[in-house]
Amino acid sequence: MASRHYSMGSLPLLRILLFFFFSFSLFGDGAPDDLASDRAALLAFRAAVSGVTRRWNASETSPCGWYGVSCSSNRVIELRLPGSYLLGRVPPGTLGNLTALVTLSLRYNLLTGTLPPDFASLAALRSLHLQNNRFSGEIPPVVFALRQLVRLNLGGNSFDGGVPMAFNNLTGLTMLLLDRNRLSGEIPLLRLPRLNQFNVSFNQLNGSIPASLSGLPASSFVRNSLCGRPLVPCPGELSLSPAPSPSRSSNNGLGGGGSKKLSAGAIAGIAIGAAVGFLIVLLLLVLCCRKRERGEAVPKAEGNLQPEAEMALRGKRDIADTAAGPPPVAAAPASVSGGGSGAGRKLVFTGKVQRIYDLENLLRASAEVLGRGTTGTTYKAMLEMGMVVAVKRLRDVILPEKEFHEKMDAIGAMDHPNLVTLQAYYYSKEEKLLVYEVVPNGSLSSTLHGNKMTSRTPLDWETRLGIALGAARGIEFIHLKGSGVSHGNIKSSNIILTKSYEARVSDFGLSSLGSVPMPNQRAAGYRAPEVTDVRKVSQKADVYSFGVLLMELVTGKPPTQAIHNEDGVDLPRWVLSVNREEWSSEVFDLELLRYQNDEEEMVQLLQLAIDCAAQFPDSRPSMSEVVARVEAICSSSCMRNQQQDSTDFNGAGAIIPNGD
Repeated sequence: MASRHYSMGSLPLLRILLFFFFSFSLFGDGAPDDLASDRAALLAFRAAVSGVTRRWNASETSPCGWYGVSCSSNRVIELRLPGSYLLGRVPPGTLGNLTALVTLSLRYNLLTGTLPPDFASLAALRSLHLQNNRFSGEIPPVVFALRQLVRLNLGGNSFDGGVPMAFNNLTGLTMLLLDRNRLSGEIPLLRLPRLNQFNVSFNQLNGSIPASLSGLPASSFVRNSLCGRPLVPCPGELSLSPAPSPSRSSNNGLGGGGSKKLSAGAIAGIAIGAAVGFLIVLLLLVLCCRKRERGEAVPKAEGNLQPEAEMALRGKRDIADTAAGPPPVAAAPASVSGGGSGAGRKLVFTGKVQRIYDLENLLRASAEVLGRGTTGTTYKAMLEMGMVVAVKRLRDVILPEKEFHEKMDAIGAMDHPNLVTLQAYYYSKEEKLLVYEVVPNGSLSSTLHGNKMTSRTPLDWETRLGIALGAARGIEFIHLKGSGVSHGNIKSSNIILTKSYEARVSDFGLSSLGSVPMPNQRAAGYRAPEVTDVRKVSQKADVYSFGVLLMELVTGKPPTQAIHNEDGVDLPRWVLSVNREEWSSEVFDLELLRYQNDEEEMVQLLQLAIDCAAQFPDSRPSMSEVVARVEAICSSSCMRNQQQDSTDFNGAGAIIPNGD
């Protein structure tokens, strides 16, 4: 009996002793074993996706010195491999074994498939950046097991299905970017109290925007079929409030029941107020009539830019003048058409753009001139609903209506993040209007060549490289969209910049609309030598123009700036006249001289520009080749910056997070 008691009482003690024995055996020397496990996981990942990971030295016992790898406490805590030519799927048993990982950045690669289930083991992961890959399928459920996530970027992939409600599991998220995918359905009610960056633009979502997201900017939701704040109201949201009941209104301002009579003083005050109000209204009507008479005296012919004080009035008048063919605004209700002849007062909307305004809204908008170019005058129009659009009034376009519709529909079908979106157009015999989205930061030309005596912020090297890549991708998309399709008018004033300095290409396809005059000297600086008719510009001629644009980015000089008092010396000839050894001191923009560590990448980009601007079209690369080479330069620049970050990290002895 005693023996039985002893054995039963000792069983828990025996289990405890065995637990500690195995714990010390397996984890007593835990750090080297964990680092060895991380090393094995990284080597397995290298074998699966190759790319820049081939530079990892497998003979080294520690992975902490490998490119893109950062360690702390003998564990891999950061893996940053942006633009590293990683190709293929992420298999299980690789990254999922890096259980101490805090930051994972695999952006701008060629990864496909989805995330393996063992990603759920990354319990410490706070930043996950997978944008601009080729991941597909529904958003991986394993993401919702990463409860420590703060920043999540899945943009620029091919994820489909809906936006899962399970995002509410990630209560610490401050950034959630799902833009440029194929997501559909409605946005669920997301309750993420710390969220300050959110983007689902360029998807196939519909329905109303949840109230929890209504305070975000409109750019977070564009190119979907969504409604509600901050976009246009959903149907039914504009219903008028019910009129106050008689009993309630009878007491307003009287302080008592409706039976009380007004005093003589109150009656006199009301009468005087009514008379003064009538006189004010009458005076306003007289002023409006006189202003209208002066406005009608403004000639329709376009001249030089007006002073700022007159710009809005002239812009509004020019837009209103486009209704010369159709009846006056008050004579017929405006309507919106998705197609048809375009006769009458109709806007034709393109692509996936919502029909949220009509021509009458456009004509009532306050407007200002943004610029005048070879294809027409562009205005910024503020609609009464608060929406801002860019309106281009075409000139010298002689094109049959059917052909005009076909060309506009083809332009509207160009749906890419690096292209300015054509929202709608208007056709009549006298006038042709194009309505675009507004990109807020102006053109590359104004940013690059603006008044350098002001407080203008110079474009740094990384920003210029990003602009080159974005513009190249936009032009490549145009070239690949249809056989033989070209832009036709590539120049820095047609590269528009967002607030984050991402490039968007504008005015594509307009040079072929009809009787367009030859471009001015500045535009001619981009023109390939074989082009004799600006209505017929080949893809190889586009490449030449893009080469001049790259030279402009690197040198900071417009394409026809006078050099050494020789007027009209074009940029390609001047660059070629300078010895390669003197590029740093003679050719590169002075604002780039402080980026000496990036000089090699500057040389590579300038060499690419020279290749693009070759005299013979067959000697020029395709835009797909151009994109690949710019991506390689970006990757090299990222690698150099990360190596510098690694040096700073090792020298400082502390981890300095840098976003992604």
